[in-house]
Amino acid sequence: MLPVRDGVTTVNYHLWKPCNMGCGYCFATFEETPTPLRARSLYRDDSIELTRLLCGAGFLKINFAGGEPTLCPWISDSIRMAKSHRLTTSIVTNGSRVTAKWLDDLDGCLDILALSVDSVDSATQRSIGRVVADDPMSADDYLSVCSEVRKRGIRLKVNTVVSRFNKDEDFRPFIISAGPERWKIFQALPVQYQNDARIDEFTITVDDFERYVQRNSSVREIGVKVVPESNDLMTGSYIMVDPLGRFYDNVNGRHTYSHPILQVGVEDALSNVSVSPDRFEERGGNYE
Repeated sequence: MLPVRDGVTTVNYHLWKPCNMGCGYCFATFEETPTPLRARSLYRDDSIELTRLLCGAGFLKINFAGGEPTLCPWISDSIRMAKSHRLTTSIVTNGSRVTAKWLDDLDGCLDILALSVDSVDSATQRSIGRVVADDPMSADDYLSVCSEVRKRGIRLKVNTVVSRFNKDEDFRPFIISAGPERWKIFQALPVQYQNDARIDEFTITVDDFERYVQRNSSVREIGVKVVPESNDLMTGSYIMVDPLGRFYDNVNGRHTYSHPILQVGVEDALSNVSVSPDRFEERGGNYE
């Protein structure tokens, strides 16, 4: 594994730990953080300052994630901060709190919205834990979000995690109706201390994953860019920041954290983690 170096143009800032859903495979729970530091995030001013530092570090794109980032009271301020520094702005959300008003309040500062959708079958969603208070979003709920996003000229992505519960689905009808420009298909990834409790219920073989991708990849014919990410490609191919403001990597099958960025600066903190520019390129990470 190579140390972090030029060529990885995107930073993923998981700025908010809580989530209103409970997907059993989630690999960003941050539950292993020592008890004295168990917090939802940095304080608002520190989080905004961290965003400013990341924007000045040479990245071209910043992707806000969680937890569920729309739960963060200052997510809109963070997006505006990044846009004011001319970065491409992106958010990964489960869509449950995305409304027309929320999108309008961003005033054109959001470039990309990645909507996490694993299935539109309610029983499957409940098995996964992709529900709010046991209430799954319907296909119409998701498609309404997609429509509102596209109306505002925001670029739409869909993210799907393939696990034992949805590996046999034909998801093409939903993707065709949603009309994203990119569809990222992830293989459920075991990460020590993040999803140990339930991950054995979700893991699938490489063959299972490849069959899902093959079954659904004909959506390329309508212009959807299909981007499969196996466990191998997901490992060590992202620059990531946790809710407490530390870079982290997953190259050893668990999260390894840097010193706090606000204490040592971006450059020194980056030297504590590893990423592979080759894997970043292979998974199509270098796009704006």
